[in-house]
Amino acid sequence: MNIQGVTYDYTSEWLLKWTRSGPHRQWWQSFLKDSGGTGFWHETYLRRGGMEAIYDDVAQPIGFMTFAPLVRARGPMFGAAARAEKGATTDPVISEAELYGDSADEDAA
Repeated sequence: MNIQGVTYDYTSEWLLKWTRSGPHRQWWQSFLKDSGGTGFWHETYLRRGGMEAIYDDVAQPIGFMTFAPLVRARGPMFGAAARAEKGATTDPVISEAELYGDSADEDAA
C-alpha cells in the first residue's frame, strides 16, 4: 500500500476556490467518474471544531472509517462545505446528476 499525505493550512474560502481551479477541478471530475482502481481519501480537521472526510474506492477501513459511521456523499452531504456545516456558497466541482446520472433525492440518506 502506498500512502501519501498532504497538509494545507489555508482558509476554507481559499481551499474552496483552489478546488474549483482548472487543473484540480479537471482532475477531480475525471477521478470521480473513473478512479481506475486507485483509492483516495481526504480528512479535514476544522480549527473551530469538527471534521469531515470523503473516501473513494478505499478497500479497507482507514482514518475516520475505523471509528465513525459512514454516510454516503449524496444530497446535503455531497459537497465538502456542506459536510463541514459551512454552508455551500459555491457549486460542487461536479454535480450529483453529472456524476451519478440520476437524482440525489432517490438515494439521499
